[in-house]
Amino acid sequence: MPYVNIQITRGATREQKAQLVKDITDSLVRVLGKKPEHTHIVIQEINEEDWGFSGLLTNEWEKLK
Repeated sequence: MPYVNIQITRGATREQKAQLVKDITDSLVRVLGKKPEHTHIVIQEINEEDWGFSGLLTNEWEKLK
């Protein structure tokens, strides 16, 4: 039973999330022969102020662009 956890910053639409779930499920079926009904995908949205990279919180990094 595949379990996939996707962590993204907030802001994706419902349609975008649905497309991610479909595409990842399709890939698991195609590449690994997994059954869609046994595939679980969780999307976790994280506030930009709770995510950091390159030494900065994401919302601070965004201001530098």
